[in-house]
Amino acid sequence: MRKISLTGIKPTGAPHIGNYFGMYKPAIALTDTYLGMYFVADLHALTTTPTPQELQTLIYEVAASWIALGLDVDKAIFFRQSAIPEIPQCTWLLSCVTPKGLMNRAHAYKAQVEKNIELGRDPDDGVNMGLYNYPVLMAADILLYDSDVVPVGQDQKQHIEITRDIAENFNRIYGQTLKLPEGIIPEDVQAVPGIDGRKMSKSYNNTLPIFAPEKALRKQVMRIVTDSKTPEEPKDPDSDNLYQIYRLFAPTERLQEVRNLYLQGGLAYGALKQELAELMLATFAEPRRKYTELIDDHAYLDAIMAAGAEKARAIAQPVLARMRKAVGLDR
Repeated sequence: MRKISLTGIKPTGAPHIGNYFGMYKPAIALTDTYLGMYFVADLHALTTTPTPQELQTLIYEVAASWIALGLDVDKAIFFRQSAIPEIPQCTWLLSCVTPKGLMNRAHAYKAQVEKNIELGRDPDDGVNMGLYNYPVLMAADILLYDSDVVPVGQDQKQHIEITRDIAENFNRIYGQTLKLPEGIIPEDVQAVPGIDGRKMSKSYNNTLPIFAPEKALRKQVMRIVTDSKTPEEPKDPDSDNLYQIYRLFAPTERLQEVRNLYLQGGLAYGALKQELAELMLATFAEPRRKYTELIDDHAYLDAIMAAGAEKARAIAQPVLARMRKAVGLDR
């Protein structure tokens, strides 16, 4: 059997270009060398208690996005996390070998505690057990399929470390049962700056959404923050977030021309923003067309994810059987 690459994405809304360059594009490329497993992490989404209607909308947005952005569902396994009943049982078996101290050190939980203390609240204010146990569910997502590699960003490196710690605990107690995964952290994928210069993130509301209506996308591009220098003044491209976004789309020759204009003077930010909008629309023309076609075809998306879940369960069931036998639930 081919080695397995696993990628999950929490449904938090339609993707932006930071998601694409940082996660979608490199993860999809792995299907050339691995059996790619991709899932919509709808159980993880429940930690923020969305309404049922919101959750369903978000699930379909993620599913349509993956396919529109190039995921070949005939070549990969694409499914909903919640369609795998083995996941909750695996999570419980892993929870029983996971030290509480390890969960105390998880970034998301620590960040919430630090925020509460800063605001003078109880340290655990607003923390539900879903948020606290999030890393164990994530470990189950990875370990249940004997995953070999998991592509992650630098900021998610801890998830792989925690998963390996949990698997090592299980193996130490019950014998060699679980495969330890490796994280793939692409060194050439840098954080994409948002329109305000900070890392592009939905939580900062500074994104360039790939599938936004054309008018809304152009308006967002024009909001990219720049300095107040005139077109005639030289500028530093390496410290300018407009240039850092532009370079992701521009052809090599044109990028060099623009870089020279930055350094020598003669570049107008407004004109470059308009050029960037055109480049983005051209780059994502086919994905945008496909997304529009897919987003309301719920029957098709459901069928694709159901077929993927069957394939995923066929891989998961023998792993869970090993775990059950190791802990003594089965003979």
